[in-house]
Parts: sequence; structure tokens; C-alpha cells
Amino acid sequence: MMLQINSLSQYQDEYRRSIEHPEQFWAEQAEHFEWHRKWHTVLKNDFITPDVRWFEGGRLNITENCLDRHIADKGDKPAIIWEPNDPTGPSISISYRQLLAQVNQCANALRSMGVSKGDRICIYMPMIPQAVVAMLACARVGAVHSIVFAGFSAKSLSDRITDTGCKWVICSDYNRRGAKDIAVKEVVDEALSLEPNLVEKVLVYKHTNKTTCWNPELDVCWQDIVPLMPEKCAPEIMDSEDMLFILYTSGSTGKPKGAVHTIGGYMVFTCFTFINTFQYKNDDIYWCTADIGWITGHSYGVYGPLLAGATTLMFEGVPNYPDAGRFWQIIDKYRVTQFYTAPTAIRSLMASAWDEPDKYKLDSLKVIGSVGEPINEEAWHWYDEKVGRGKVPIVDTWWQTENGGIMITPLPGITDTKPCYASYPLPGVQPVIVNQDGKILEGNDVEGLLCIRFPWPSVVRTTYGDHERCRTTYFAPFPGFYFTGDAARRDSEGRYRIMGRVDDVINVSGHRLGTAEVEDAINSHPEIVESAVVGFPHPIKGQGIYAYVTALHDVEDKEKLIREVLQVVTEQIGAIAKPDKIQFAPQLPKTRSGKIMRRILRKIAEGAPEQIGDTSTLINPECVQDLIDGCEL
Repeated sequence: MMLQINSLSQYQDEYRRSIEHPEQFWAEQAEHFEWHRKWHTVLKNDFITPDVRWFEGGRLNITENCLDRHIADKGDKPAIIWEPNDPTGPSISISYRQLLAQVNQCANALRSMGVSKGDRICIYMPMIPQAVVAMLACARVGAVHSIVFAGFSAKSLSDRITDTGCKWVICSDYNRRGAKDIAVKEVVDEALSLEPNLVEKVLVYKHTNKTTCWNPELDVCWQDIVPLMPEKCAPEIMDSEDMLFILYTSGSTGKPKGAVHTIGGYMVFTCFTFINTFQYKNDDIYWCTADIGWITGHSYGVYGPLLAGATTLMFEGVPNYPDAGRFWQIIDKYRVTQFYTAPTAIRSLMASAWDEPDKYKLDSLKVIGSVGEPINEEAWHWYDEKVGRGKVPIVDTWWQTENGGIMITPLPGITDTKPCYASYPLPGVQPVIVNQDGKILEGNDVEGLLCIRFPWPSVVRTTYGDHERCRTTYFAPFPGFYFTGDAARRDSEGRYRIMGRVDDVINVSGHRLGTAEVEDAINSHPEIVESAVVGFPHPIKGQGIYAYVTALHDVEDKEKLIREVLQVVTEQIGAIAKPDKIQFAPQLPKTRSGKIMRRILRKIAEGAPEQIGDTSTLINPECVQDLIDGCEL
């Protein structure tokens, strides 16, 4: 079995061993999997170019490790439990044996359409089991999947299809989300019209009975071809460093970057981090709420759980439909043991239905997790008290799309937890804090820029089609290190707190202030739901603090509330951290993964709205003009 840490002393020993002998440590973890041929070199370490390779020479197919190898002892175990958008609708349980058969059928269908090793396939689907089947079918035949969240605009979808050179698209007809049915296929049609003749075929799963436009020369109905295919499909044997997927992440310039992850290292790291971060046991029911279109959905909705032989729950809907108890109802229904969600969802449910979790048992939970951004202290305590009932450990995980898997996190029941702190690095992860000159800041009670000084197996290999951008973004700022782009603090006991993106760290009169810290203070006011803080040019201080705040209720006396917020910030941090300007904002611009797009807020606060750039990745682009109109400059 792959190593699962179960005590503090074991964590300390294994962490030390993983740092002193990283190649031996990761080779031992890789032995857990089935390889058609073992690697000849565990690691090629070039953190300058960069050119990092793990398990070089190894030959495998990741789907055999996700599915085939579990059939003997877990064939009838549920691999996926699917909960529909409509709580009165039927749920679906798919065993490992059934999932393997469906993946093989879809893989055979892809091959019949001309797909072969190395081809790129765009998947644009809602949270339905067929989305998992499609991505695994791509990996089965050696194709590279590029999943785009089924909510992005046609232009965003077209850009990604064009950038990857996808010749095939897999989509649904509609997406059921809350009270709406979203016409997914129409978005695909519009996207393809922007770049005609690029895609050869569109495989469409008819998720609803609604009619949609149909081009018989281009469109192929999933139900007409996939179920008719044989249930056995010989997997394509891949090299460890062959591409597994391309996933786009927003860049600070507004142009998305296609992060490339390869098979062997990603497989080993996601499984190891899943087992340990969530302390997974064989009979657990695990639920990650992230959409499949995001890295969290990839690593901890699909690959990590399936590699570990776990049961992973998929939910089609949204947390507040038909009411704000939907998450908690699902946890009780399936006796969920590990629950992994985003601070945005937590804050939203906290604001709309503070006591709603009290109506549910939630006694099956063993671990609750947070992912996507630093969780503020008030939300952490609400999550702890209302959902965890004060006795379930919270894993406040830090990692990035480019990391592939969790890097810094508490280990539940093993290491301690502290609100707002991601805590300790996992074995094999070597974080350092450096100053602006790249000098490592030793010891504790330090803050600066967060870097990683040694490659881990799932480190990003390149930015698709633009390796120089990968080098200049992550490896050139501090040669010999991977630069995370985040600022961090290490406390007196060695815990790490992520303070936000470096461009979200504000230098006020020579004092560096993390935006997350200021936001935490603002959010602690009972009338504030959410806030976002950015810097803006200040004639005296160099940078001033501009705060966008969302209030719980309509604000009748704004000046009074502003005074109270300033007082709270002064009390919690100090007068140096008081915002110079506060703008009330009913909505903050967010990506569809729930992250606040601070580069947009920064440009508004700087008085440069014409430099905002692309807003197509926002879930609520309409709010941008309202923010511009309400700017306090």
C-alpha cells in the first residue's frame, strides 16, 4: 500500500526522509502502481530551464491504475455516486466494474472517430458521470483532455480550442444548474463558428429531452454510438512524461495559461496527497464539490479518489438550490465522511443561512476541507462550529493549478490546525520564504515570498505552446526555485499562512500588508459578508488601501458602517492597515471557480478601467461596470 501517515512522529520522520532522500521516497510511492515498464531515472531536476521529469522511461496507462487494478477486490464498490440537480430526481451509483466498461465504450467510440495518441480533445460538460467517462476515455486512448468549465463563454471556449488545436469536442446538450437549464450545445456551436473548420467532430451527450441545433456532418450523438461499442478496450501504453491534460488558468495579464501536466508524476502525487490529506479509509464516502472544469475537480474529484479506489460523490447542482440546506442534506443522505469545498461557498451559505446546518445531523463527517483561496477567520470558525460541530478537523489546503496537487495542509487528527493557516508542507514539498532579492529567510516568524526549492512529482511541465512564458512566470524570478506568486508568513511554530498573491500584497509607507489579513479584519464585522482589498497609488504612502465590501443588508448609514469597519481594522491589525477608501459593492467579480478577480479591482482602484482586459472568465461580468461607476477616486 502507498504510505499513509497516521501519527505526528511518523509525519516528522517521513517528511525528513522525503527531503533528505526525495528520489527514494517518491520511487517507493510509485511502486504502489502498475507499470508496463519501470522507470530508468527517478528524477531529472532542472529548475532553471525548466526541464523536470519524473519516472523517466516508465510506461503505463493511468486509467489502468484508476480502474482495472481495482476490479479484483473492488469491482462492485461504487466508484462514483451521482446526485442530480433536482433533489427529487434519481441518483446514480456506478461501480468500478461498470465505470471501466463505460470508459472502454467511450474510448472505442473515440478511436472510431479517428482519435489517436497525442490528439487534444476539448470537454465542455456539466457535472454528470459522462464527463468523468469522457476524460478517462481520452486518457485510455492516449489523447490529451482539455476540460473547459461548462459555463465559460463561447469566446473563451473558442480561444481554448484554438490554442490547443483540438480536433474533437465532447459536450452535453444542456446543463441543469439550479432553476435553470443552460444550453451548452449552443455555446459550443457559437464557439466553433468563431473558428470554423478547426473541429472535425462534436460528440454530444443528450442530458435532457430539449431540442438543440444539429449538424449531421459535424455532430455525433453519444447515445447513438457509445453504448453500442465493445466494453473492452486495450489501453494505449504511454510514457510517464507524456501529456495527460492541459488546463487553463487565468493569468495576471488576463490571457489564460494552458498548464500542462504529465502522467506518471501527477498520478503518484495526487494519489499520495489524497490518501494523506483526507486520511481516506476504504469504506469512506468522499465528496469534493469542485466542478470538473477546475484543477480541484481533476485532482480531487476524479483522479486522486479513483487512483486510491475510493468512492467519490458528484453533485450536478448548486449549494443553494432548492434551498441553502442542499449541501448538508446530501452529506446526511450519503453519510459523507470527507467534505471538500471552497471558502466562497462557505461564506455564501454562512451569510444566507447561518443556522441552516443545525437542522442536519452531519455526524458522518470525519474531515472537512477548504480549497481555492485563504479562508478568513470568521468563515473558518463558522465552518468549524456549524458543520464540524467543533470536533471535525479542518484541512485548509494550499496549492495551485500549476502544482497539480495539495502542497501545504494540516493532516487531520495528526497535525494541529490554526484558523487562516494552511499549516505544514506535505512530505516531498520543500517551501521556502525569500525576500525580494531571493535570499532565503531562515527560521520562524518571517514573511516574504513563497517559493518551492525542489521539484515534486506533479509540478507543471510547461505552458502549452509557450514554454518561455512558463519559465518567465514561475522559474525566472528566482533562479533555482519555483515561484508561487504568493506571499506567505511562517509563524513561530513553523506553520505557513498564505497572505495572497504578491500583487495582492500592499506596501503602505514601507509596511507590507497582506490583503487576506486586512480582508479578514473587515469580514469580522457582523454586517460585512465579503470584501476584497487592493492597493492603489497614494501620493504620501506610496500605496493606499482600497476596500470593496459587500454588506449583509442594504446600508442606510454608509458613513457609520465605514467608521465601524475602520475601527475593527484598527483594533485587529493597527491604524496602518485602515483602508483609505471603502466602496460598497453588491457583487465582486469572480471566476467560475469562485475566486475574486483582483486584477480587475486593482485597475478600477488605480483609475485605469480601460486596462481591465478580458472579463470572459467571470461568472458575473455585468458587475464590472457597476464597480467602475461606483469608484471612489
